[in-house]
Amino acid sequence: MKDKTPHRLKISLLVLALAASVTALSACGGGAATADPSGASVQPEPGASASASSGSSSDAPQEPAAAFRAPLTGLPIEQAITRRPFAVMINNLAPARPQSGLTHADQVWEVLAEGGITRLVAIFQSQPFDGAIGPIRSIRPYLIDIGEAYGGVLVHAGASNDALALLQHSGKADLDEINNAGAYFYRDKSRKAPHNLYSTLDKLYEGADKHKYDKTAEQPTFTFDEKPPVDSEPAATEVGVQFQLSSYKVSYAYDEATGLYKRSVNGEPHIDKNNGEQLTAANLVFLSAKHRVYDDYGRLEIDLYSGGDALLIQQGHAVACTWQRRKGDIVRLMKDGKELPFVPGVTYYHVIPNSHPLAAQVTYQ
Repeated sequence: MKDKTPHRLKISLLVLALAASVTALSACGGGAATADPSGASVQPEPGASASASSGSSSDAPQEPAAAFRAPLTGLPIEQAITRRPFAVMINNLAPARPQSGLTHADQVWEVLAEGGITRLVAIFQSQPFDGAIGPIRSIRPYLIDIGEAYGGVLVHAGASNDALALLQHSGKADLDEINNAGAYFYRDKSRKAPHNLYSTLDKLYEGADKHKYDKTAEQPTFTFDEKPPVDSEPAATEVGVQFQLSSYKVSYAYDEATGLYKRSVNGEPHIDKNNGEQLTAANLVFLSAKHRVYDDYGRLEIDLYSGGDALLIQQGHAVACTWQRRKGDIVRLMKDGKELPFVPGVTYYHVIPNSHPLAAQVTYQ
């Protein structure tokens, strides 16, 4: 059949179709963040949209945009992460070192416990592995607070009286080797108790499913920047901090080739027993916070809400800043009214008593 559409109308329709195609192509190449089902925004790989935003006509090959990013590290991953993390209480006494599994944690907190010892809270979410996690120890109220800030399932062996009171009949997602989840932990006979309690991700998933804990939970979002503007900040390639005991001298050495800080304790590399690898982090955070001893046993209250001085160390430089936190959120680092971004990678937090200035307790050069 002969097309009877007027010639002038045909031209108009063709112009409209071409305009729509150009608009669609522009939207695809704009490099804007896209939604990640995990709740974090997914940023394109650096350079993926450089020519589109700058007008460059370079024919150089571009790195493909990451399909997804891990919520807690900002690193590219193959599949979206929707399952809530585990917050595991890790023993940090000398007989417990080297610990197992820490090279697979997304974030790690080091916080004082009784008597000047420190405990680690390791947050596991984006890095699946089959090895052991531990040794696992007891929990305190402020450690519950840290774990729940990530929407995490709490993993521990026993608790202080105050922490146990918070957990019992609370409905919190909690796997306690002593009180409700012994089947999902095991003892390593090559070490002496109590420094020999372990679990695995598979066992923890099994335990969480058995207790019918929600597989997802509200989680914080973090800001990441591949190249934060820190070049004008003081150099920090050697970093040291001593907690209350002389046996807890923590240090980090910056590896410019990888952009990572290698962790040592008392001058010895802090390694993961599973694989012999030294623990590393892309970001080091030091927070000055109020500590109060409230009983004869030396138990602590640690204020993780009032804010204070902070230090962010990344890419060989130290940024003096402050920290703040709102209820239901994680700690945020601020400078000049803006939140400081992390470099994509693992972050280690260190909570330091504010009884002395932070500059007197953390050294760097």
